[in-house]
Amino acid sequence: MNVVVVDDSKVNTVFLSALLSKLEGVQSFCFTSAAEALSWCRAMEPDLVLVDYMMPEMDGLEFVRRFRESRGCAEIPVLMVTSVNEAEVRYQALEYGANDFLTKPVDKSEFVPRVRNMLALRRHQRMLADRAEGLASEVRMSLAGILAREHDTILRLSRAAEFRDPETGSHIQRMASYSQLIAKAIGFSESDQELILRAAPMHDVGKVGTPDHILLKPGKLDPEEFEIMKQHAAIGYEILRGSSSHLLQAAALIAVSHHEKFDGSGYPHGRAGEAIPLFGRIVAVADVFDALTSERPYKRAWEVERAAAVIREGAGSHFDPACVEAFFQQWDEVLAIHEAYPDVPRTSEKSASEVA
Repeated sequence: MNVVVVDDSKVNTVFLSALLSKLEGVQSFCFTSAAEALSWCRAMEPDLVLVDYMMPEMDGLEFVRRFRESRGCAEIPVLMVTSVNEAEVRYQALEYGANDFLTKPVDKSEFVPRVRNMLALRRHQRMLADRAEGLASEVRMSLAGILAREHDTILRLSRAAEFRDPETGSHIQRMASYSQLIAKAIGFSESDQELILRAAPMHDVGKVGTPDHILLKPGKLDPEEFEIMKQHAAIGYEILRGSSSHLLQAAALIAVSHHEKFDGSGYPHGRAGEAIPLFGRIVAVADVFDALTSERPYKRAWEVERAAAVIREGAGSHFDPACVEAFFQQWDEVLAIHEAYPDVPRTSEKSASEVA
């Protein structure tokens, strides 16, 4: 246990240090400067402080006040050394956070039990802190396990929609990564960047409710068929909404809003501008870019420059201009993602409808 002794008298520090040396497991650190002692305490975090009241420049009261305000020093025991007739000083010291007192001249018979009591208090504090940290660690591990299972469930639901759709698994990886890049450039926190990365793959989960003759149609959809196809946004929202999971709540917003257009001409609700959830505006850019640059049974993949031109032209009409700008701020990373997740052919070829 580390005990700090603060007294402007060298004789007193030597005396107190000699008494402390007789206690097993105790190491003393002596200072004749209160300022130096305070700096040491802030850096090293002692287990007990013995401080004299009468000192030049910074007295014991001021030392205790500053010590208690220092990070990590709120609970460390403090013994103040005062004279018998300094009752007002003691009252003030208690207000500032002193735990107990030693009376000058220091009596060995009084000193040893008081120090032992204070160190026992400190050991108990450490034990409680270690127990609390252990419990917190267990909670973090349990929470991490829950989140991992939640993420796994979402990916599996995403794949369920994927297997009814001609889009590949690489599509959801790319568009989710593009979405994270945009969120980063806009200034999202790391936790919200992670959230959109995890939630974006659920954007088309509502296609599980789209009839096969429409979802898998090899040619262009007629107007009536396209109206049915558009229902997947609302269906996805109904599947995901109402959950207590923050992740599924975000996924529900993305599902219902990623086909809205900035000028209000999108679906399912025809929302415009900032009335469209920001997550949806971000995913709209990522999803369309990847759809354009991906090969489908009914079309060849566009060159990235051609797709980029469409995204730029759509700023202010189809897309939020701020999201488009953020997308192109990360252009090198976009190209890296495009190359990192190539489409993998399915084992059995399926026909496909147009990108809805």
